[in-house]
Amino acid sequence: MKGKAVISLTTGLEDSEKVTVALLVAVAAAEQQRPTLMFLTKEAVRLALEGVAQGVACEGCPSLPDLARRFQDAGGRYLVCPICFNARHLGEDALVKNAALGGTVPMWEWIGDEPATTFSY
Repeated sequence: MKGKAVISLTTGLEDSEKVTVALLVAVAAAEQQRPTLMFLTKEAVRLALEGVAQGVACEGCPSLPDLARRFQDAGGRYLVCPICFNARHLGEDALVKNAALGGTVPMWEWIGDEPATTFSY
């Protein structure tokens, strides 16, 4: 089994280029059959809602919906900070199917005792 990858993202669509880079890293890991988790905090929690990951960040960039679809199709998962999510009064029923609310303890449980490669955006 290939090592796990964890991508931490704090930024939402206010910086769509940063979101694109984080998703590109996550997609690449997931498409290489690495167990891949994106830990979404702050404004990034909105990206786990149906229909939010929209648009193209820059000329030549892949679209956010395409990256999100590829991430899901490759088995990638979103772990959404419940404190950040609830502070924004968002509805859990609107989460995409590969997302779940969970904080730092579930993230560490998912990582387990094996080494993991991490990225933070």
